[in-house]
Amino acid sequence: MLNVLLSKVSIIKNSERIILKDIIFELERGNIYTILGKNGTGKTTLLKSLTGLLDKRIYSVKGKVLYESKDLLSLEADELQKIRKNEIKYVFQDPVNSFDHLKTFSYYFSLVTKDQEEINRLLDFFLLPEAKKLFKMYPYEVSGGMAQRISFILALLAKPKIILLDEPTSGIDAPIVNLLLIKLKEFVGDGNLALMVTQDLDLARNASSKIALLSDCTLSPLSSPEEFFHLNNIGTQV
Repeated sequence: MLNVLLSKVSIIKNSERIILKDIIFELERGNIYTILGKNGTGKTTLLKSLTGLLDKRIYSVKGKVLYESKDLLSLEADELQKIRKNEIKYVFQDPVNSFDHLKTFSYYFSLVTKDQEEINRLLDFFLLPEAKKLFKMYPYEVSGGMAQRISFILALLAKPKIILLDEPTSGIDAPIVNLLLIKLKEFVGDGNLALMVTQDLDLARNASSKIALLSDCTLSPLSSPEEFFHLNNIGTQV
């Protein structure tokens, strides 16, 4: 469903510095994939490179990202925007600042669905305020953890085929993580796929169909959680 062949991703401002090289992997429907890596290894850069979210004035991306026979990196801007809106949703690591602070949450929910019953069901599931209260709030009025849950709900409501998640558990506690995993597994169970980048080893163990390690600018082969942790001799931290 998603075939990634990136020969090089680099920062080109002032002088070239290679961030990623020889990144090759293929993702199939019905699975949750996880890329583990320490801070500064380029996890967020990799995730953003897949749908052309990196600033072209700063970054150079060489290679292909094939999605249903289309190379996302060579599409016209309007076609790529349609895919981002309807088929591949991105949940940012810093969700509070991914929202426009001058718009209430009602604006964002109105962009994805008019199904109030489904909205209410998801807000209740994720232990968030009911819609009539939340819709009047601005992004700066919620915590990072609440913003993370709201971002994830908005992604689900858009009914995409792929969800990309950047450190999805960084601002939420364990009970909420379990709720996220339930919905993520339901999402891929419907024939979709999810790709996460994280440092959270417990999340990787509990959620992943396959895991890879990003280090030294490149990515290890994807493998099952059991095989991954055995081969890499990873205990409690990346």
